[in-house]
Amino acid sequence: MEVQLFIPCYIDQLYPQTGFNTVKVLEKAGCKVVFNNNQTCCGQPAFNSGYWNEASTLAKKFLNDFDTNCPIVSPSGSCTSFVKHHYQKLMAQDPELQAKHLAIKDKVFELSDFLINILKVEQLGAIFPHKVTFHDSCSALREYGIKDEPRQLLSQVAGLELIEMEECETCCGFGGTFAVKHPSISVAMAQKKVESALATGVKYIVSTEASCLMNINGYCSKNGIAIQGVHLADVLASGY
Repeated sequence: MEVQLFIPCYIDQLYPQTGFNTVKVLEKAGCKVVFNNNQTCCGQPAFNSGYWNEASTLAKKFLNDFDTNCPIVSPSGSCTSFVKHHYQKLMAQDPELQAKHLAIKDKVFELSDFLINILKVEQLGAIFPHKVTFHDSCSALREYGIKDEPRQLLSQVAGLELIEMEECETCCGFGGTFAVKHPSISVAMAQKKVESALATGVKYIVSTEASCLMNINGYCSKNGIAIQGVHLADVLASGY
């Protein structure tokens, strides 16, 4: 199956290896991956900050950069859910773009959802001999709607032991510009998340969202805490 790869801007700029590992995972699952170098941000940061005109410009670009004829897969439930659920608000005055969005929105998938529910693939031959816990990001869980899919994939990783932490569904404190505008609250939320993970005795916190992991890892690094956030795609690409 041919798929289009959508890489969020923060993965492109800060965690490029996660993007490469997403390609590795998709190819392992039997996909031919196509990447359009012209793609940029989906517009979510501008939208969430109230800059709808700027977000609309980026949304129009997204719809022009991607084809409606094959799936669009991304290692982010946050960005994919934004494209799926909020673009119509930005296209209110443009029926042609609204129609294009309707044609494309059901072909946009977060990585674990695509692997489990579309390709029906669980076993990728990954090896990650560590104890891990899983952080459910707000957008991936509550807006996109994934919960079991990442855990199904992790259950098939050789050597990996998944230990659920308390409040795994509680926000890590990132929230986009929330972490910048309300740093004290964000830090307190990150602290709570990390303490819940530490209580399980694991070395790694896995998530589908690089943005959450950036916040968690920033807190751990600043406070000298020996636990590391790692993206699901990086785990699934390990060992082969």
